[in-house]
Amino acid sequence: MAELVRLQKYIADCGLMSRRAAEEEIRRGNVTVGGVVAHLGDKVEVGGSGNALTEVRLRGQLVERRSQRHVTVMLNKPRGYVTTMSDEFGRPCVAELVSDVGVRVYPCGRLDYDSEGLLILTSDGDLCHKLTHPSFEIPKTYIVKLGKAVTPEQLAALNRPMEVDGERYKAARAEIVTLRKNETVLRMTLREGRNRQIRKMCESLGLNVLTLKRVAIGSLELGNLKPGKWRKLTPTQIAYLKKGKN
Repeated sequence: MAELVRLQKYIADCGLMSRRAAEEEIRRGNVTVGGVVAHLGDKVEVGGSGNALTEVRLRGQLVERRSQRHVTVMLNKPRGYVTTMSDEFGRPCVAELVSDVGVRVYPCGRLDYDSEGLLILTSDGDLCHKLTHPSFEIPKTYIVKLGKAVTPEQLAALNRPMEVDGERYKAARAEIVTLRKNETVLRMTLREGRNRQIRKMCESLGLNVLTLKRVAIGSLELGNLKPGKWRKLTPTQIAYLKKGKN
């Protein structure tokens, strides 16, 4: 039985890219449906096979659903890699680290160039959309090394809602792991994933972040996975991520 599906969802379901990346391709005029340039908001009719009944092309390439099952992995992203599939400045990309997964997987969310740790990548467009949606509130835990001793006042501020450069952040949970004269290591847990949020929060309090590593997403822990290496998630772990709020 045929059904109408948003074009960006169809492209993501075919495993070519995330839904957000598909939206950008549509905006740029790189997608056609039945030979006509598509627009955001367009839908395609999908048959029982999962493929569109009208020809969909991305930059001239026919877009069809793949037959294999989706694959989702966790990667220990090292510092010095950008969380993209390619980079116009020639910087190393996480795509290089998962080129041997067997299918194309795409990052769900980001870790900035100088950050490291747990990153989820998947060929499942629906899962990727869910993990990057603002309503996704599974807590994310980070180990943060700072270049000075944190005062009780600064620690208290990190545990309250904050406003930095006009952007409001929900209350985080920050606790001291080690405290020395010229260094502090914090464990920080967030329920939102704003761009460079921890760095901005700390910098607003005069705290310089030396290293930042994501070690867990909810109960999903990085464990002893080595930097630059990946492993597949189990069906139970994938079901946990799909469940959402925790």
